[in-house]
Amino acid sequence: MFSLLLILAASYLVGAIPGSLWSSKALYGIDIREYGSGNAGATNAFRVVGWQAGVLATIVDMGKGALAAGVFAPFIRIDPLPTFGLSAESDTIVGILAGLAAVIGHMFPVWARFQGGKGVNTAAGVLLALTPLSTLLTMAVFTIVLLSSRYVSLASITAAAAFPTIIAIRTYVFSAELRPSLLVFGIVLALAIIVAHQSNIRRLLAGNENRVQSFRPAKGMRGRGEIEGA
Repeated sequence: MFSLLLILAASYLVGAIPGSLWSSKALYGIDIREYGSGNAGATNAFRVVGWQAGVLATIVDMGKGALAAGVFAPFIRIDPLPTFGLSAESDTIVGILAGLAAVIGHMFPVWARFQGGKGVNTAAGVLLALTPLSTLLTMAVFTIVLLSSRYVSLASITAAAAFPTIIAIRTYVFSAELRPSLLVFGIVLALAIIVAHQSNIRRLLAGNENRVQSFRPAKGMRGRGEIEGA
C-alpha cells in the first residue's frame, strides 16, 4: 500500500508540471492564465502565443500521463484480488490510478497555485500508455473533427466520447483482448471531460465558441503588452 501511495504522489507531482504555463513564460515571458480563456492548457497556449508554445505544452502534457501510467505504475503490482475478479487486471488498475493522479495534478497543479488545464492531453498520454491502438484511433477522430470544425473543444469532447466507443467495438465486435477496466475508465473519463467543458458546450450551442484560426507562429510576441485581442 505504501508503494501505491508513493506512485500516486509521484504521478500527481509530475502531472502538476504546468507545461503550457512554463513554455509560454520561457518563450514569451507571459502568463497565459491572464489571456484568452484564462485556462493553463495547451489549447489556450496555441490560441494566445502560437504553435511553438502549444506544441511544447502538448508534448509535456501527454508525456506526463504516459510517464505516470507507463513508467511509474509498472514498478509496483497490486496483490491479486480474486474476491472481486480483478487479479488479471491489477497492472491495468495501477496504471489507471497513476494516470488519474497525473490528470488531477494537471488540473490542480501545486506548482501553479492549483490553476491548471482541463486534462485532455494528459489523459491522452495515459491512454496511449495503456492501449496504444485505441488511443491512436481516438486521436485520428480528434484530428478529423478539429480540421473540419476548427473547434478544439468540440474535437476534445468528440474524442472523449469516441474512446470508450472504440474500446467497446474492439472488444465486443472484433474480440480484442482488452481489459474491462479500460472501458469503465474510458466512460468515467469521457464524462469528466464533458463536464469540464460545460462552458465550451454552452458557447458552441450559442455559436460564439472560439475557433482555431491558424497554427502559424504568433507574430510580434515579445511580452504581455504586445498581445492584442487575447
